[in-house]
Amino acid sequence: MLTTFRYCARQRHGCKMAIINLPREDFEKYIKLTDEIKEKIFMFGVSLENVTDESIELDVTPDRPDLLSFHGFMRAFLAFLGKKPGLKSYVVKDGGKSYEVVVDKSVTGVRPYTACAIVRGLKFDEAKIKEIIDVQEKLHETYGRKRKKVAIGIYPLEKIKLPIRFEARRPEDICFVPLDFDRELNGIEILQRHPTGREYAHLLEGMKKFPVFVDSKGEILSMPPIINSELTGKITEKTRDVFIECSGFDFRVVSKALNMLVTVLADMGGTIYSMKLRYPDKTRVTPELMPEKVKLDKTNVERLLGIKLSETQMKKLLARMGHGYEKGYVLVPAWRVDVMHEVDLIEDIAIAYGYDNFEPEVPAIATTAKASAMEEFKSKIAELLVGLGMLEIMSYTLTTKKAQYANMLADENMARPIEVLEPRTELSILRENLLHLACKTLGDNVNAEYPQRIFELGKVFSHDEDGKSETGVREEERLAVALAPGNFTEAKQVLEYLARMLDIKLKFRPAKHESFIEGRVASVLLDGTQIGYVGELHPAVLRNWHIKMPAAAFEISIEEIFEKKFCKN
Repeated sequence: MLTTFRYCARQRHGCKMAIINLPREDFEKYIKLTDEIKEKIFMFGVSLENVTDESIELDVTPDRPDLLSFHGFMRAFLAFLGKKPGLKSYVVKDGGKSYEVVVDKSVTGVRPYTACAIVRGLKFDEAKIKEIIDVQEKLHETYGRKRKKVAIGIYPLEKIKLPIRFEARRPEDICFVPLDFDRELNGIEILQRHPTGREYAHLLEGMKKFPVFVDSKGEILSMPPIINSELTGKITEKTRDVFIECSGFDFRVVSKALNMLVTVLADMGGTIYSMKLRYPDKTRVTPELMPEKVKLDKTNVERLLGIKLSETQMKKLLARMGHGYEKGYVLVPAWRVDVMHEVDLIEDIAIAYGYDNFEPEVPAIATTAKASAMEEFKSKIAELLVGLGMLEIMSYTLTTKKAQYANMLADENMARPIEVLEPRTELSILRENLLHLACKTLGDNVNAEYPQRIFELGKVFSHDEDGKSETGVREEERLAVALAPGNFTEAKQVLEYLARMLDIKLKFRPAKHESFIEGRVASVLLDGTQIGYVGELHPAVLRNWHIKMPAAAFEISIEEIFEKKFCKN
């Protein structure tokens, strides 16, 4: 019987799903596509979108980027079916002295991390080349957040000379023929003239130096996260050995991307070789394919799922999701990025057990479902703003110090962030406001159609100075609105309209706020109590988020409004 709420990792990631096409002939070399197998694909957590004589189209959730290739999906699905259960191991051979990448200190403020490997003994054909290009692009779009978090380069090893150097140069000092181009361009010209350069130019906007990978002959391999060299960056059916690099801003993230790629290539028949990465302050070796050990409490499994399981049963269910198990610890594959907490493993157990096998149970409490008054109030606000042509966004409750403070011109030294203990991603603190996340959304959509009018309703978090909370954390419901292009008057008009519709009276008083232009910002007052700010975003804030339009915004506490005006009714 399943009596508890199921935590879903897919909701946590929040980005769009990815479509992959598996060759049906290759799929049916392993499994015949019967109606039963179609149902199993659905129970595995993947949507079967379309089936033809040639292909099987699947919709993969963003929490499982390791499934974005034929070989990656088949590895996981065969384990789920019980045909090849358990943790799959891969041999990583020592690359030797020349298998080295020197990471120069010049990339520190540009694109500071890389993870690299070499895979030898491949036998590419047209289908395999298509698969590796497809998985590279899908990782860019999903896990890599359109190359912002991770950029991937794959190169034929026979065309480059080891060791490799990862450094940053002035754009005018970067000259090479970019992929699918017929002449040499410098760094700025690539961003202006090459189609891929124009598409991703915003990722290098404002930088005085651009990152490059260079071999020992001085040949430029690529300018990440934009494009590879035409000379050294294209694999063909003649390619047997490849050099792979992943670059970004978080070593764990780029390492995971590398792990996903090298295991796919190993499943194609290649042999993985490690590389030494010589950073200015330390030496790392990648890829790191040792599984991660995560503690799993049997009591928590049974409590959350509402079923009794022996340790042997738990081990078998985990094996069907590709995990190993040893003495209370789960061995999580190095290519899985969705396991951040014990609860994610419990979800995997539930998937392997089968949601159709849980028996529903009616709670022994007589209740009548009804939306909370606050949720009804929030729905009313959302309806009013949607009526103004605005789009609602939903962002993570976790954020980064850079996003919350530095990008918004706030003094981090004066802040008291609520930090996550042992964070598994770059998101390491609870959000204190919604304004910086609205700015992030505008920055992430600079190439989308304008005007952009967005809002978010959600909780923010602060230290509970009054000691009323058991956790020591105070939660507050807020509303943030951002308009691009927009000015103070337009933002104030939206706020005044909202006040009229909610039958409240707001007053505005000139104020100062680090994120807004001085003289174009006001505090928002309700019955003499300050509930927020409205104003035009400071040009430095716009630059930090790469927002190309003037923008205005406001953020107010709707909890204050609710408590003062609606709890009395």
